[in-house]
Amino acid sequence: MALAIVPDLRFFLGAALLVGALPVQAQAPKLDAELNRAWAAGYRAGFVCSSLWNGSGKPLDAIERDELTGIYPEIEGDVRVLKADVDAAARRVSVTYRDDMPPRVAAWSGREGCITLPIGARPTEAVPATERRIDLDSRPWPIGDKDAALPVPEAMTKFDRTAMNMASFGGRTSSFLVVKKGRIALEHYWGGHDLHTAQRTFSVAKSMAATLIGHAVHRGRIDVIKPAMIADWQAPGDPRAAITTEQLMRMASGLTSDTAGNRSDAIYMGGASVRQWTVQWPLLHQPGTRYRYANNDTLLATLSLKAAEHQAGTALDPAAFFDRLGMTRTFVERDKDGDYILSSQVWTTARDLARLGLLYRNNGMVQGERLLPADWRRFVTMASGPQPDGAFGYGAGFWLFNKSKGIPADAFGAFGNRGQYLIIIPSRDLVIVRQGYDDAKNRLDIAKLVEAVVAADDVR
Repeated sequence: MALAIVPDLRFFLGAALLVGALPVQAQAPKLDAELNRAWAAGYRAGFVCSSLWNGSGKPLDAIERDELTGIYPEIEGDVRVLKADVDAAARRVSVTYRDDMPPRVAAWSGREGCITLPIGARPTEAVPATERRIDLDSRPWPIGDKDAALPVPEAMTKFDRTAMNMASFGGRTSSFLVVKKGRIALEHYWGGHDLHTAQRTFSVAKSMAATLIGHAVHRGRIDVIKPAMIADWQAPGDPRAAITTEQLMRMASGLTSDTAGNRSDAIYMGGASVRQWTVQWPLLHQPGTRYRYANNDTLLATLSLKAAEHQAGTALDPAAFFDRLGMTRTFVERDKDGDYILSSQVWTTARDLARLGLLYRNNGMVQGERLLPADWRRFVTMASGPQPDGAFGYGAGFWLFNKSKGIPADAFGAFGNRGQYLIIIPSRDLVIVRQGYDDAKNRLDIAKLVEAVVAADDVR
């Protein structure tokens, strides 16, 4: 497979950077047009597949409008001209990008969304579908959708002014939902979306990964302050063996990668193995001393979680956990080897994000059962260790509003590219969800939106 040489090449480039062995122009190799086109084909196959069959699904014209515009400029041109061949019976999408190579393929697995096959893989290698998710819609909120709204009609109008002025906050909104005292106080959808339309979370998935780790901590499966369980780092003398799962969660691993870390194209678009791509990178700083936002850190934390579950004789099963919260339209996608892409590749609905927020609003309890440690909310919202520059602090998989005026100090949230947000404010008993299709020129101001919701909540 042609892509297989890329991680090795970049590993040596990264290692050489540590000793200054390479000239400047070699430190950030520019991808050639052929690889960009292969990745564009993978992007189109994956997004069309997931958009068609995750949640209630979307029509192809809406996928073209929402998912395939406003994306990475180096691939958008190819994404727009390449054509997707949809096999509805097999639930498979193929995109041909070269006459002498197999098409890029994404296949729907049922329970875990779509799997994008690597460059060079043939359609016959697609995995068979597994069982579908359970249907809990008729059960009372929040496990189901029955009686989800606050019973007092006036409560639904409390935040209406904020909702009606969504354009003033920037971006292109597809859903906006406010939960007050455990019930939905406001719910709006745009562009044909509804309560069962699943969108990609992008980096909101990192907060989901932190939640799954918290559940494992509660069950005694993993100790996050101990070294991460990454088998590839256990050779004698490997300094990466000292990196803890907590440091990975806090973006403080000290590892380097080919970019600042918020791009994982080889996995997301190339279908590369999570393990193949993430375990190779060398240390650049001592663990715990530098903040560096990195998809790889979250993916490695998830690999550590999977190893811990395996050691305990259990299996990492995100779908089963999210079903317990009523998040039955949340699809955690994985690579061809079965490793979950919990840095970005999760699809979910606005109501399912609200259910995740309620888990934290209730301090880890669901229907009287504890799913997270009693101090987990404090742990993930603690600005421990190195911090990012900019308007927001960072905890362990969650962003913090500890620098924001007009917003309660205990507010925290999950942030994702293109304007995906889940905000929890325990002191106000508020959960805020906003999904969208922002682009580089038009982005939501999340602090301004949260401040407006808090101000509306002050109105008695």
